[in-house]
Amino acid sequence: MQHSGLVTHRLERSKEHFQSAKELFANNHFLDSVSRSYYAVFTAARAVLATEDMDSAKHSGVISLFDKHFVKTGKINVTASKIIHEAKDYREKADYADYPEITREIAESELLKADMFIKEIESYIEKLIGG
Repeated sequence: MQHSGLVTHRLERSKEHFQSAKELFANNHFLDSVSRSYYAVFTAARAVLATEDMDSAKHSGVISLFDKHFVKTGKINVTASKIIHEAKDYREKADYADYPEITREIAESELLKADMFIKEIESYIEKLIGG
């Protein structure tokens, strides 16, 4: 793995976003919590892309590369793809819609899925480092 420093940095940033999402949720800031949950997932996806020296300037590009090189190849579970796509949709609603319908339940679900996503990415990266 060429860019282990970058991989580690992005994984740590992902965890910071996740911590922010939890704190926002605890303070009933569900829109911002959903947004941070997405960035936790997105940054974890960028961490795994860095293991193969890949990245994109666009969110859609990162997700496309993630799906193509990690999900479709079976390196990462297909559930992770569903998580990142749904998280992106909710983040866009939370950040851009005038009257987004982001409930406590949605924000909590996005937190749980972000946690699952990060753990899967972390596990994959640990296997690479250990292998």
